[in-house]
Amino acid sequence: MPSAAARVVLVTGVSRFLGARVANTLQADPGIERVIGVDTVPPTAPLGRTEFVRVDIRTPSIAKVISSAEVDTVVHLNLVTSQTTSRSKAKELNVIGTMQLLAACQRSADMRKLVVRSSAAVYGSSPMDPAVFTERDEPVEPPTSGYAKDAVEVEGYVRGLQRRRSDLTVSVLRFANFLGPGVDSPLTRYLRMPVVPTVLGFDPRLQFVHEDDGIEVLRRMTVEEHPGTFNVAGDGVLLLSQALRRAGRTFVPVPAPSFSMMGEAGRRFAGLSGFSPELLRWLTYGRVIDNARLVNELSWRPKYGSEAAFADFVSSSDLGRGVPLELFDRLTSVLGRKLD
Repeated sequence: MPSAAARVVLVTGVSRFLGARVANTLQADPGIERVIGVDTVPPTAPLGRTEFVRVDIRTPSIAKVISSAEVDTVVHLNLVTSQTTSRSKAKELNVIGTMQLLAACQRSADMRKLVVRSSAAVYGSSPMDPAVFTERDEPVEPPTSGYAKDAVEVEGYVRGLQRRRSDLTVSVLRFANFLGPGVDSPLTRYLRMPVVPTVLGFDPRLQFVHEDDGIEVLRRMTVEEHPGTFNVAGDGVLLLSQALRRAGRTFVPVPAPSFSMMGEAGRRFAGLSGFSPELLRWLTYGRVIDNARLVNELSWRPKYGSEAAFADFVSSSDLGRGVPLELFDRLTSVLGRKLD
């Protein structure tokens, strides 16, 4: 549904991959007069005509930026989903930052639209889950920790803003796990481990969204009118075992309690900071979301299904074809001794 073009768009988290790509995409739209990118650290990627402002959205300073620039559209992408920072700091950025940002949006007379990046992790992962989650479904076991719980809280604060500012167009996007050539995430680091652990007795169904499709959804939500909550994922699913075989990865099933031990290997070899509870549950039970509402609303379907998104990630990465047998034997023997 087309709308009057956004004049001044503010993008949070612009120093990260997703924020930078969204800002670069929006600045190419001739109907957008200004794109302002905010983050706590300067971006490393070129932002073109996007104006970078170094500001912490956890502080009242974000309100001054929104007010002085007469921002009418906010694209909130600052959800921290990785363990690259302490859990307390990540929660502050996710929850306290969102609260400050929404308060600034509420007070601004110029504001007319809010687009929020959320996560399909709000549905949790449980052995009692439905085969497919729609936007109307509630989690069987709500997330109790990590960024998944933060995302639930963020959505709650967004609903509060909608009650107070019913004139705003608000779009909440529950993304499946991003994949693509430019994505660096706990998932991609997991896939790059020299020996990839899986949870013994489980082969979860997984779903992905290609980075290009995710950017296109965010662009459309920004320049068009699509209020509501939408699942965002490529069509189809992959079993974890299928994905690892297609990537040529060496993997070993281990009991769930031993997963953290393999996470220690990930610290050294793949840049992981351990396995978060959300990732462990997802790699145990999986999760599948229905994207029909998004497809119907946009009259558009993601270019990449889950299989194609995974294939593009594999073809553009340096995953290789497994590990030397000697290293595999050494890692699994160490794991075996720890389990005795």
